[in-house]
Amino acid sequence: MERTTIEVVAAVVERGGQVLATQRGTGEWQGWWEFPGGKIEEGESHEKALRREMMEELEVEVEVGELIKSVEYDYPKFRLHMHLYHCNVCAGEPTLYEHSAARWLDPEELETLRWLPADREILPSVIFFLKENNKK
Repeated sequence: MERTTIEVVAAVVERGGQVLATQRGTGEWQGWWEFPGGKIEEGESHEKALRREMMEELEVEVEVGELIKSVEYDYPKFRLHMHLYHCNVCAGEPTLYEHSAARWLDPEELETLRWLPADREILPSVIFFLKENNKK
């Protein structure tokens, strides 16, 4: 059986050395943590999709920076192709519409949460990126 592939963008939103983690509020993975983002619509660039998703989900305007990593992960019902970008908030304060909680965490605290499997898989790359980026 051919599995549907869903392509998404997600943001490692950094502020003052801390990273934003969001907790899913509904659905099969309710209560699990993720990097915020969402599906890429047809004809959208990664940057445009990420800026749109961050405004829709959290009412923040972000500056999309460097691609940290892309990952493919097979969930039971679909294959996820996720592109994770480093972002900074330009305007607004995160407001929760689709998430039940949000936390600003130090990079060392990231591994303490129950992340969605694809986000967990990409976590070592995120932590490495943040440590290297903050050396600059």
